[in-house]
Amino acid sequence: MAGNMTNSQIYKRTIKFSLLRVLWDVFAFVALIGLSAAGFVIAESASNQGLIGLGIGFILGAIVMYVILHYKAFSYKAGQIAMMTKGVSEGKLPENVIGEGKAIVKKRFKTVAAYYAVTGAIKGIFRQIGAGITSAGKAVGGDTGGAVGSTISGVIQTIVNYLCDCCLGWVFYRDKEKSTKATLEGAVLFFKHGKTLAKNLGRVFGIGLISFVVIGGLFGVIAYFVMSLFPDVFNDLSVKAAEVAAEKNAGVAEFLSNATNLMIVCAALVGVVFWEMLHSTFVRPFVLVGVLRNFIQSGVDDMPNEKSFAELDKKSSKFAKLHKELEEE
Repeated sequence: MAGNMTNSQIYKRTIKFSLLRVLWDVFAFVALIGLSAAGFVIAESASNQGLIGLGIGFILGAIVMYVILHYKAFSYKAGQIAMMTKGVSEGKLPENVIGEGKAIVKKRFKTVAAYYAVTGAIKGIFRQIGAGITSAGKAVGGDTGGAVGSTISGVIQTIVNYLCDCCLGWVFYRDKEKSTKATLEGAVLFFKHGKTLAKNLGRVFGIGLISFVVIGGLFGVIAYFVMSLFPDVFNDLSVKAAEVAAEKNAGVAEFLSNATNLMIVCAALVGVVFWEMLHSTFVRPFVLVGVLRNFIQSGVDDMPNEKSFAELDKKSSKFAKLHKELEEE
């Protein structure tokens, strides 16, 4: 496997995908906020039912956001991973990384459904084994063992997205193989070389925490400042929110009846949304390059085979099902 490009060089050359992704993310978020606000204003003016209108607008906005992110932004994410894989494995990248990345994605996955079938299969395998760890811990140590198992499972779930992207990178790397077989190989790699990949966890969690504090905190403060310019809106919302919450939880109702508290909650949510959006678009790819390099190298050094497939068959019924389907093709 060639290695003429450093992780930083690969990241800088592929950052264009991140810029395009964040534009679509922002557009989707603006659509969500805009439709929610429009629903509140229209319903409040027409029938004094602003909260209901807000809910309807939010649902419509969420649908628009889902469509945008599901059918458009995914191509840039997949293209970025394809180019990262190329940089890691070949040690060079073409001048037109955007065009080449999109072409590789289109060649490897003829349809959007094919792409999500692969990523869905990867996540399903990892989540199933994570749930198995929790159950095993509880069976051995009762509630204490279950808590330990849940903690371990939680860590696994935190890195599932990284593993999914690494597996996707492996699918691009193994372009001569069927995507199903390459997907199974990617799943095997993690469980065969977990110790090798585990050394990345400190960087994954450390950088994630720093970015959460910096990015989430910054946008949370900005959101609170902007919201404080419209006190009447939050006074009305706090009253309506308290009425709804009172039916479920008195403590929540009392907290939300204060407009300042409601603004803090809303600002915190905005901070989390922007953190997730910017972290996944800019920070996470930087970490991913290094994790992806180790992942692919582990496969080059020890290529998965039928024996390793059979071992994982015993741990995941989802994996076993895909393995069986592959053998029947």
